[in-house]
Amino acid sequence: MPAVTIRNLSDATHRALKVRAAQHGRSAEAEMRDILEAAVRPDTRLRLGTALAERSRRLGLTNEDVDALDQARDRTPAKPMSFE
Repeated sequence: MPAVTIRNLSDATHRALKVRAAQHGRSAEAEMRDILEAAVRPDTRLRLGTALAERSRRLGLTNEDVDALDQARDRTPAKPMSFE
């Protein structure tokens, strides 16, 4: 797992981080991981699978519709490109 070093952190910020970590009952390192995780992977981020499922529900698609599309698709293998 990658490691990160944060340089030139002010004393006030470091103290505040330690206080926040103590309030949450964890180490300063665990607190920093939680802060970074929340910043780059918020709960409100768009998840593609969830978005597609919601879109399908709004359109009224069913499993039978998906099966019909799958049966109608061309299963012929693609021809490899020729460079000659």
